[in-house]
Amino acid sequence: MTHKKLILVTGATGYVGGRLVPKLLEAGYRVRCLVRDPSRLQGCAWLNKVEVAQGDALDHDELVKAMQGVSAAYYLIHGMQGGKVNAERDLQAARNFAQAAEDAGIERIIYFGELVDPTSHLSPYLRARHETGYLLRYGKVPVTEIRAGMIVGSGSALFEMIRYLTEREPLLICPAWYFSQAQPIAIRDALSYLVDTLKTPDTIGRVIEVGGPTRLTYADMLMGYAKERNLKRWLIPTPFYAPRLSAYWVHMVTPIHWRVVAPLIEGLRDNLIVRDDTARKLFPQIQPIDFQTAAHLALGRIQRDTVETSWSDALVTSLGDVKPYEFTVEEGLFIERRQVILDLPAETVFRSYMGIGGERGWLYMDWAWGMRGWLDKAIGGVGLRRGRRRPDEIHPGEALDFWRVESVEKNKRMRLRAEMKLPGKAWLQFDSTPAPDNKKETVFTVTAYFEPHGLFGFLYWYAMWPFHKFIFDGLTSRLASRARVLGHSY
Repeated sequence: MTHKKLILVTGATGYVGGRLVPKLLEAGYRVRCLVRDPSRLQGCAWLNKVEVAQGDALDHDELVKAMQGVSAAYYLIHGMQGGKVNAERDLQAARNFAQAAEDAGIERIIYFGELVDPTSHLSPYLRARHETGYLLRYGKVPVTEIRAGMIVGSGSALFEMIRYLTEREPLLICPAWYFSQAQPIAIRDALSYLVDTLKTPDTIGRVIEVGGPTRLTYADMLMGYAKERNLKRWLIPTPFYAPRLSAYWVHMVTPIHWRVVAPLIEGLRDNLIVRDDTARKLFPQIQPIDFQTAAHLALGRIQRDTVETSWSDALVTSLGDVKPYEFTVEEGLFIERRQVILDLPAETVFRSYMGIGGERGWLYMDWAWGMRGWLDKAIGGVGLRRGRRRPDEIHPGEALDFWRVESVEKNKRMRLRAEMKLPGKAWLQFDSTPAPDNKKETVFTVTAYFEPHGLFGFLYWYAMWPFHKFIFDGLTSRLASRARVLGHSY
């Protein structure tokens, strides 16, 4: 049976939204996705089955246009810009959405929030999520707010944090937040609640708490994962919370940036548990699975390479902004990527990075580049100061200090291959591409690639990773500044 009602899904490029869309289609609903950049839906198997509306949650008129003919709208917009909580921006988006829903005459809003204890001391992130639900409910369109525990599923931030920490650390020093209680919920159960809410009239105007069937600590989850993988792990409890230090440590030993895990860790300062049984009464057909089963299913998806969406998908939200930092492991390559949007044409940005190295130097912490070159020369490598042929012109095949220019695409890209002695292969790539929504702006990207050889290559990468934060962040910033200077000089 095909439902005649049209459903609007925001946040379709995110972790939950990207999985909700196919579930709604399977249930027979028509779906319209509101996204800021439609190109980010490319590759979704369901793309040709949905309508796509381009718009920004901060633009009231675009929201009203996207809501025309819509019966219900899912609010899955996440207020994290590059991992930083921007509460006012998030709350303004919620105000706009509530008003636009009223102006468009839609029947209801379904907001996917997070399980919180409103009486406790909330972290800035959880407070913003809680206040978003309040602002949506303050409007005239009825709202169902589903407050869910932390999501367990292949590619979820929580599960990936658990997976990497457990796999890589046989001995874990556990801050106090490891022992706060939570009720993590499998992604499949969270999606079931979201879909079934549409056909459950009694959910209208309600706040519904949902979670897994058992209360667990984060330490319990780690040991549960270890059991699933037949790993022996030992925990050493400490009395300190140390959320920021913990986030930095996760940043060091997993692919997840500390700004992404910081809200998860800060949330675990308090118990995140279900305090009423409304969900059980309204959805008796949904029997949530336990953490161990959810972990088993998530691992199965990862091993079969059938992960639909990932935590990193949500870093660029429908509120806009590129990923300022991303770390991934793809086909044996460690990849670090930094991005910034510049109000400059691509050719100006290209001129900035094309002129790097040689007598001009590397613009930031030049002494560190020099030391690396000196060490390379000391062990028989080429060293740094091979220089370059011309200060402002470069061609494939030329030497550039201890790099070799592998490719150059005018106004678009320059890729350098490392020729220093390394336990692996390394590349440094610079890209300048027009911003998708404003061709007068440029997305400037600096990407470091490393292909490790053996265990020593793996250890070398992680030994160097802390220094990348300073060196490559600074390099990106200085090249952006140089591009602005060049832009003003023409």
